Amino acid sequence: MDILEIQKLLPHRYPFLLVDRVTEVVPEVKLTAWKNVTINEPFFNGHFPGEPVMPGVLILEALAQASAILAYKSEGFDPSVKLSILMGIDGARFRKRVVPGDRLELVVEVIKHKGAIWKQRGTALVDGQKVAEAEFLATVVDRADLPAGEAP
Repeated sequence: MDILEIQKLLPHRYPFLLVDRVTEVVPEVKLTAWKNVTINEPFFNGHFPGEPVMPGVLILEALAQASAILAYKSEGFDPSVKLSILMGIDGARFRKRVVPGDRLELVVEVIKHKGAIWKQRGTALVDGQKVAEAEFLATVVDRADLPAGEAP
C-alpha cells in the first residue's frame, strides 16, 4: 500500500500520519509497514536541538496507526463509516534511539480479536534491531455513534 491508499483508511494527515508504506498484510495475522524518518520532521525542532531523536510516543503512535490499518484490512470495513479508536497501550519498552535517516520498520501482529476489540503486539525495528515494542488495545466503532466533535 502506498501513501494514497493509507490515507483512504486512516484519518491522520501530515504531520501526524506516521505510516509511509505498507509492505505486507496477512489479514487477521500480521502487517509490516515503514516510516521514513527525516530531519525535516516538525518534532525535531525541539526534540532535541543538535541531538535529534524521534520521541518514543510517536514511535508508539506509528505502531498504533499500523495496528489500525491491519484491523481495517482484516475486516474490510468502510473507514468513512467505522473508526479504530485506541483504548490502551501496555508494556511499552524503548530499546534504541531513532534518528533522522532511519527507516522505522513497523510490525504488528494480532494477539486476540473478538468482535470490535483488537489486541495487537507491535514491534518497531531499525536495520533489523528492535527499537521499541508494546501491546495495543483498540476498538472499532461507528462514527455515527461518537459524540459530536469526537470523530475526525
